[in-house]
Amino acid sequence: MDIKIGILDSSREVQLDSEEAPEVITARITEAIASGALLSLTDDRGRTVLIPGSKIAYVELGAPSSRRVGFGATA
Repeated sequence: MDIKIGILDSSREVQLDSEEAPEVITARITEAIASGALLSLTDDRGRTVLIPGSKIAYVELGAPSSRRVGFGATA
């Protein structure tokens, strides 16, 4: 699942891919925003991202990104 999180007072967004179920991620984000606690997400490469719930501006949850493997054909 592709996740994009906008941070207050920051021009950049946090972007990561996760193998977790959308329901689990949504529940974590909702809880962090409601309580102001730290949101902890781990991407599919093992990188952990910690974001204060009070600093989350927006969240976009998308479909899982497919791994693109391409070989260019040369003539």
